[in-house]
This record gives sequence, C-alpha cells and structure tokens, in this order.
Amino acid sequence: MTSQPIITVETKLVPPSDPTLPALAVQVTRLLDSYMLWIGTTDEAAEDVQNALLQGHIARDWACAMPLGNLNVPPAATSLYRSSSSDAALSMSQRLARRFKKQIFLSIDLPPGFDSMGQGQKLILAVEKAVVETLREVERAQA
Repeated sequence: MTSQPIITVETKLVPPSDPTLPALAVQVTRLLDSYMLWIGTTDEAAEDVQNALLQGHIARDWACAMPLGNLNVPPAATSLYRSSSSDAALSMSQRLARRFKKQIFLSIDLPPGFDSMGQGQKLILAVEKAVVETLREVERAQA
C-alpha cells in the first residue's frame, strides 16, 4: 500500500481566456485540509512556469479564510498583508473556503495599477476562475 504525500506543490500556466489579459501562473501547495495558493501574471512558457514565482511577490495581496460548520455564516477570514491598491484576496479566499470546505491561504500577485488599466474586474474574474479550476483538478487527482 502506497500513501500519497501529505504536502504537494504544483504550478501550472493558465493561458488567457481573453487576448487583452495576461497569462496567469498558479501555484498550489496542498497541505493537510488546507491549500496555500499563489497566483500572478506571467510571461513564462508552460515548461518554465515555476519561475514565475521567482519574479513575483507572495505578500502583495495575501489573505487566509477558514470555513465554518454553518454554511449560512461567511468563512472567518483575515488579511495577512495587502497593499493599498488591491484587496481582492480577502473576499476571494472566503468564497474558496466555502466552496472547497478547506482553509485557504491566498496570495494574489497582480501588477501595480492593473485596475487603472481598465482591466481590473476582468482580470480578477480570470484569477478566480483559474484558481477554482486548478483546485478542482487537484481535488479530482486526490480522489
């Protein structure tokens, strides 16, 4: 009988769904009953996507959320670090914790001023879609 490792790390490239948006790199660290996620924009090719983290910032917009047993109550969450330009990680980590029923540490690393380029909401939506799809793949692989 072989057992799966308790901690795994996977990095993947998510091509843009819209040609006006950048590609995204997603790193998922699967821990015991929790996920630590970093997502940011990248110019790296798929085979070099792990290098995107070396050029990124883990604490640009970083939050933690913990699901509660009662689904009518939003997951408990806190910002671990945030810049004045972004606060998307807090609410997104709560939605992810509720959906996947695991503690979520989420770091969103988007370029400074991305919102002022008129692509802010589209990029945040693309980030959330990329994270949800990546976590679905991770959970399917675990099953």
